[in-house]
Amino acid sequence: MLISLLRSYLAPYRRPLLLVVLLQLGGTIASLYLPSMNADIIDKGIARGDTGYIVRLGGWMLSVSGVQIVCSVAAVYFGARTAMAFGRDVRARLFHQVAGFSAREVAQFGAPSLITRNTNDVQQVQMLVVMGCTMFVSAPIMCVGGIIMALREDIGLSWLMVVSVPVLVIAIGLIIRRMVPQFRTMQARIDGINRVLREQIAGIRVVRAFVREPYETQRFERANTEVTQSALRAGRLMATIFPVVMLVLNCSSVAVIWFGASRVDSGAIQIGSLSAFLSYMMQILMSVMMATFMVMMIPRAAVCAERVVEVLDTESSVTPPSAGITELPGRSQLELRGVSFEYPGAEAPVLREVSFTTGPGMTTAIIGSTGAGKSTLLSLVPRLVDVTAGHLLVDGIDVREIEPDALRARIGLVPQRAYLFSGTVASNLRYGNPAATDDQLWDALRIAQAENFVRDMPGGLDASIAQGGTNVSGGQRQRLAIARALVRRPEIYLFDDSFSALDLGTDARLRAALAPVTADAAVVIVAQRVSTIMEADQIVVLEDGVVVGCGRHDELLGNCPTYAEIVESQLSAAAA
Repeated sequence: MLISLLRSYLAPYRRPLLLVVLLQLGGTIASLYLPSMNADIIDKGIARGDTGYIVRLGGWMLSVSGVQIVCSVAAVYFGARTAMAFGRDVRARLFHQVAGFSAREVAQFGAPSLITRNTNDVQQVQMLVVMGCTMFVSAPIMCVGGIIMALREDIGLSWLMVVSVPVLVIAIGLIIRRMVPQFRTMQARIDGINRVLREQIAGIRVVRAFVREPYETQRFERANTEVTQSALRAGRLMATIFPVVMLVLNCSSVAVIWFGASRVDSGAIQIGSLSAFLSYMMQILMSVMMATFMVMMIPRAAVCAERVVEVLDTESSVTPPSAGITELPGRSQLELRGVSFEYPGAEAPVLREVSFTTGPGMTTAIIGSTGAGKSTLLSLVPRLVDVTAGHLLVDGIDVREIEPDALRARIGLVPQRAYLFSGTVASNLRYGNPAATDDQLWDALRIAQAENFVRDMPGGLDASIAQGGTNVSGGQRQRLAIARALVRRPEIYLFDDSFSALDLGTDARLRAALAPVTADAAVVIVAQRVSTIMEADQIVVLEDGVVVGCGRHDELLGNCPTYAEIVESQLSAAAA
């Protein structure tokens, strides 16, 4: 997964990566040349007392060091830019992929996990690319070059490299093998703590209202402890790597000096060459250590890449047609023919054989007990999820044959949970129509019975709205969401229990103001209150996902026991 992700998203940056490799090659060759020059200064300059030779070669060493510095800085610069571009591209692709998911896929992954994958997981892979451009490229060049240069100085000590390098590689490999499962567990537990924290922040008022702070504190502590324990286990393993590297490094240095001393004494090697061999030995082991730091990051990056690719490879259950229809012939006649919907793995379908027709100038209401499938039915119209059986038609065309943007452009949806985005009143209303004028916004607010409280807000249309609309009341949030749909002037209005937070007077005034605006549109209302839907042209009664009644209010009172029971229970409650 990691290799395929890197190959796919680094492909456009072949030239910068090639430049990084060339710069690292130049810098590493310069670094490898320095010990050899230092050996010459010792053997041919210091040993012979030739000050001029020392100065000349010292000047060359400064020049070579300058080349090394320039190449290294440039390689880090271009490598970092490439890594940042890689992270940007992956995050953008993830965002577009998730934006195309249906409600089914979003529920499958969960919002906290999707956020973690688009932030923390991408960042881990991005850091691997940064380190790869700076360390992983230079490490093999330095290792191979160091071996060649060390053999040039003295072949007799080369057996030390044959022992030291494999020992270091095997020791690090054993440690990393145990780190992989820990990183996989840690990423899953980061999802968990994000989920807990998200729920607690969103539900802080409920937590305080029920005095559940101690319970929620313990719940967060459990999730936090699980993440900490996983991080500690991975950290302990990671912490052992550096001492192991230093142990092998120091033992190798001692061995070079120990066995090299006897070769110097016998005249097989000069002191300068021994010094250069020791430097090359350190460079070889340092390159292995640099590769080790890279390898330390690979397990976690591999786990993160798996999670990222899992999202990228997940196809939405709502797929656009290959040659979708973009122009509809009529004025949005809506028809359901034997529509059924079932979640994957569910014991029973949410909706079964639902059929009804509505069209321009008609108001269709859907009522039923909690869990009857009302909101699910409404989400089928704009294809937030797709029917699993039957047909849902707009102007006689199955919605699965219509281009999604063309379909949704005709629909104004007011969801059950009225959600507002951070910004201003105007920016939220213009979600419905970015080109809407201020007069159009005020007109929509007037119809939605929101004009008065918006005028009272500091700034009016420019008044600030917090994320989720948390700085306005539930009723105000609903009215702003209704106004947002009205700004669009769609041909199909879908109100998903959108009047539940309104008092009866505001509800009545709003519906009266809506009537002339929606006269030429198809209106579908999901409601719990009978008073909201009594005047509807058609009322569909759902029970356990099945249509048990369809008609006007008076008709259903006589021939639909379920509807009569709902009406009676609400009238009894009102009388009490």
